[in-house]
Amino acid sequence: MNKKHIIQNILQHLLKELEATQLAAHNAHLAAIDDQSIAETQYDTVAIEAGYLAEGQSKRVEEIKQSIKQFEQFNSQELAASPTIVLGSLVQLEKGVENNEWLFIAPSAAGFKCEIITDKDNNLTHKITVITPHSPMGQALITKEIDDEITLLIPGINSVKDPDYINEIR
Repeated sequence: MNKKHIIQNILQHLLKELEATQLAAHNAHLAAIDDQSIAETQYDTVAIEAGYLAEGQSKRVEEIKQSIKQFEQFNSQELAASPTIVLGSLVQLEKGVENNEWLFIAPSAAGFKCEIITDKDNNLTHKITVITPHSPMGQALITKEIDDEITLLIPGINSVKDPDYINEIR
């Protein structure tokens, strides 16, 4: 499985998200300065709300640009196979073997999912989910090795999930 191909999928997703977010930020800015948004009473907050929305969208634009930069800066050394889980690792847990599910440890874009076709003749696909080292799952995995047991503990939730084992690291 080619990690550069995964990164290309993530970059395409981020570029689409950037375009949509820039448009949303622009529209929110226009709404904030529109003549119809001028407050008619002290309780009329349309312009203020639109301004907050524009500010939030602008911050999101900057976050996405930073994510794009991080993925563009991945180098081949960071993407090389490692015996321990590090940034850039592809990890398969024992519970993910049956469905061919993999986790890609990345600096951002958490939650992004894609499918990578690895064998067109046999219709074999790998399901990839991006997680960051800052997530509970990422914290449980980072620096672990094949066959290590991981248990996911989420603050505020008293129940402990069943332990899982690291099946493969690429």
